[in-house]
Amino acid sequence: MVLLVIFFMTATPGAFAVQRAHRHRILRIFHFHGLRALLWNPMFRPSHDSMLRQNEEIDRLELPRIADDIELEELKASHDLVPIEENQGLHFDKRLDPSRRYCRQWTRDFVEDLSEVYFRQFHDKIQVNSAVRTVMVQKKLRRHNRNAAPINGDTASSHLAGITVDIQRRGMSKGQIHFVEYYLFYLNALGLVEPEEERHQWVFHIMVSDHYSDWRQTQTIFPLPPGERQPVIEPATQPATVVSEINAPN
Repeated sequence: MVLLVIFFMTATPGAFAVQRAHRHRILRIFHFHGLRALLWNPMFRPSHDSMLRQNEEIDRLELPRIADDIELEELKASHDLVPIEENQGLHFDKRLDPSRRYCRQWTRDFVEDLSEVYFRQFHDKIQVNSAVRTVMVQKKLRRHNRNAAPINGDTASSHLAGITVDIQRRGMSKGQIHFVEYYLFYLNALGLVEPEEERHQWVFHIMVSDHYSDWRQTQTIFPLPPGERQPVIEPATQPATVVSEINAPN
């Protein structure tokens, strides 16, 4: 009995020390991730409703969810999918397979306009991390990324229809992020894009409506965020007589 008491008297301080160290480590981790959660406050937070809207657009357009490479190549051959080309304001993540650097025509129109405006503003390039995907590719992605969207159902990935691109957000300055956010805010208010700012992949996930191509033909001046003093930017489209302004959300 005496030996047992001596054991607990000698072992307990060490055990308490380990527990204290463990508690401190948990608190540090909690503080770090809690601080990150507070700092992460995007304009376009991912949501279930957003995924529903993306799939409603696909259904409205009666677009297929592309099953495999055979179907992908058929859509390329029929020009239902068109290539996204690198230019002075756009490049690709080198890991993106060249065979998947394709999308619908109106989505390419949007990407080209965004890259031109972004380059004129910052003399820098946007990076496209993802464009069209097949169901087979999405299945593989879900094995390694638990946050990847499903391959079917009301919240399936809109990449499967070729109407969505992911633009790299990591590496952008705060000013660059805000510029893209306000640019998307204006188009989202018109119902032309459905954007999300993914937290784990650090990209702008942007679904583009087919109405975008018709709308852009009436525009030459894309607005800047409120308070900006830079000259107005003109994408390469036909002349317009009306200049719209962004009304930023409160």
